[in-house]
Amino acid sequence: MNKLLMHPAVKPVLFVLCLLPFAWMVYGAFTDGLGANPAEYLIRKNGDWTLRFICIVLAVTPLRVATQWNALARFRRMLGLFAYFYVVLHLLSYSWFDMGFEIGDIAKDIAKRPFILVGFAGFVLLTPLAATSFNRAIKALGARRWQLLHKLVYVISGLGLLHFFWMRAGKNNFNEVFVYAAIIGVLLAWRVWNLASRKLKPALVVGARLSNR
Repeated sequence: MNKLLMHPAVKPVLFVLCLLPFAWMVYGAFTDGLGANPAEYLIRKNGDWTLRFICIVLAVTPLRVATQWNALARFRRMLGLFAYFYVVLHLLSYSWFDMGFEIGDIAKDIAKRPFILVGFAGFVLLTPLAATSFNRAIKALGARRWQLLHKLVYVISGLGLLHFFWMRAGKNNFNEVFVYAAIIGVLLAWRVWNLASRKLKPALVVGARLSNR
């Protein structure tokens, strides 16, 4: 599987697959297939795909560790950039179709409605991650600082989930919220467990050596 994932064709294929939701929305826009409220459809769908890509990014490391498919790591940066691509489309759809690019009204709306404020905060935090997703930025920041910065994805996932929860609270529809909460909860719990086990392992090795003396 690692050999297959390292094939030069895999990245372009993944790139095209990640663009399919966008292509479907463009197709819907040209064929009147976005429903009775196209603006709301675009805002919601781009928001959904942002959250999905964040879940996919968070799933890369657990899947890589569980399967030993180490080549999966080469796709994480692209998947993260697609999360940013869809959040930009989400914000653009809201700013353009819902608010008519009225900056003053947008600022007031963000300040007035907590769920929009939380979503905007997630976008702001995701921006430096997208801006530093290239090799030159890693060299400039240093690997340790770069890794620390990109741990913001955990905060961003929580903000995205809260944004989605508050948005669905208006219609008292939490089914999808619970699904995303379960997925993100499991992925974050795995990271806590993995970190704890790595810290505990040296202590267990030392203890075993001492007991064998």
